[in-house]
Amino acid sequence: MSVKRPTLEQMVDIVDSFGMNMSIERVAEFLSLMEGNFAAYDIVDQTPDEIPVVKYPRTPGYRPSAEENPLNAWYVRTEINGAPTGKLKGKTVAIKDNVCVAGVPMMNGSSTLEGYIPNIDATIVTRLLDAGAVIKGKSHCELFCLSGGSHTGALGPVHNPHKHGYSAGGSSSGSGALVAAGEVDLAIGGDQGGSIRMPSSFCGIYGMKPTHGLVPYTGVMPIESTIDHTGPMSATVADNALMLEVLAGADGLDPRQYAPKVGNYTAALTRGVKGLKIGVVSEGFGHANSEKDVDESVRAAAERFKALGASVESVSIPEHRLAPAIWTPIALEGLQAQMMLGNGMGFNWKGLYTVSLLDAHANWRDKADDLSDSLKISMMVGQYFITHYRGRFYAKAQNLARKIRAAYDAKLGAFDLLLMPTLPVKATPLPPADAPLALYLQRAFEMIGNTAPFDVTGHPAMTVPCGLGDGLPIGAMLIGKHFDEETIYAAAAAFEAAGDWKTF
Repeated sequence: MSVKRPTLEQMVDIVDSFGMNMSIERVAEFLSLMEGNFAAYDIVDQTPDEIPVVKYPRTPGYRPSAEENPLNAWYVRTEINGAPTGKLKGKTVAIKDNVCVAGVPMMNGSSTLEGYIPNIDATIVTRLLDAGAVIKGKSHCELFCLSGGSHTGALGPVHNPHKHGYSAGGSSSGSGALVAAGEVDLAIGGDQGGSIRMPSSFCGIYGMKPTHGLVPYTGVMPIESTIDHTGPMSATVADNALMLEVLAGADGLDPRQYAPKVGNYTAALTRGVKGLKIGVVSEGFGHANSEKDVDESVRAAAERFKALGASVESVSIPEHRLAPAIWTPIALEGLQAQMMLGNGMGFNWKGLYTVSLLDAHANWRDKADDLSDSLKISMMVGQYFITHYRGRFYAKAQNLARKIRAAYDAKLGAFDLLLMPTLPVKATPLPPADAPLALYLQRAFEMIGNTAPFDVTGHPAMTVPCGLGDGLPIGAMLIGKHFDEETIYAAAAAFEAAGDWKTF
């Protein structure tokens, strides 16, 4: 089988798009000399792809009914049984629907991808099954993961288990809701601006964004490689640590993984916090939209850590308020270049390309009107700066990211952990179907001020439920040194053991 050769007209269009002035005859001359290149493409096309073997049998599953899916948190229900033994033997897991599970439908919250069935298991899926986990299905998520709310997915909003009609957080909305509702023990989330920690905070569970590169992203639909993270969401700290032990470590297929340092996370659970130095970051409080009870609950959490034996002090990191601005060009120009124009995968990196996903996702151009408004505005801004400023702000923001990282690192040289509210607000009401654009977008992005910075810097960060306000959970975020998830787990486990957070 041969790849389709271009027509002269197609090649003329390509030359014109380069801004080159060339006669049709000259283009035809070039075209006549391309056959050797096309023959090479024929060979690539005819050679079987080099992809991981799918190890465990499964069925495609089914779309659950509304009665079976009251929170609208499931996309597909199935059951994939892993190995007969392992660290996660018998633990049930929901897989965020931006993660490839071979033979099971995947739409990543978007009708433009509906009907796609992956041909590979993501590395993290294989690791979960090898550890004995049981995958119960794919959790609904926000459209291409571009929302901190839970209202942008093509299948409708995901509801908060604590209060129907309120946001479950995003973009791992279904994962957060299913764990909080007790439908599964564990869930996979993804995090580029806070999408593990935001739904975990809104839903009152534990969500860990590991150090960038600790957990392989292979087989997960990318947004932007330098801020792509995936990790565990759970109802207990112990389950979270156990899950990360299974997920962490290089797979040889993900160039985001630069010498990851894997820890013994479950062993850290009994270390306690006595002697730990925790810095309470003043700039993490008092945002323009901060709710008083959120700030008060997190300050009370700091006092609990102090009572448990930690040294707790206030610390100022002025760069924390600059960090969301640095995140913006990286996220928006980066997602437009890689996820949208690059069909999800982009170019210029070694690692596993999910070719079937690239082919399926490229179809977004035929259904662009179906994309969420939160993605549309991100694409518009990103493309404007790519077109008119040549990507210079993306480049400068990546340079400035080193300054932001250094500011946190400097304080983490004096403190073991940093502490601040995960989000400035509790779960908000879901916007109505006819919501004005301003409200729709507000509900998608209003909560990312404290979470997005650590996607840029790559520091590990975990949200820990620390109280309730108006019946809705409040989360405190612990931030550690790169690859020091163990200290975060030690502190989180001590806090969890100190009492029922719902009564704090």
